[in-house]
Amino acid sequence: MAEVATRGLHVERLVKRFAVAGARGSWLHAVDDVSLHVAPGESLGLVGESGCGKSTLVRLLARLLDPDDGRIGFDGDDLAQ
Repeated sequence: MAEVATRGLHVERLVKRFAVAGARGSWLHAVDDVSLHVAPGESLGLVGESGCGKSTLVRLLARLLDPDDGRIGFDGDDLAQ
């Protein structure tokens, strides 16, 4: 993967899946290939239907959940490691 940029929040191809209970081999794709950049001083709003993955994305960014794939960078540090 490319080097993490030095300023702001950089999210590259973030993925989070959850196993579906009772459905062997089935996965819920809660966050699927999300990329974004928020520069210092900028703000970001997340809008979407109920159940589309907004809360899961925020939990990934806050590191309350571990991503299955992708990169989260903040001011040059790779937070997803």
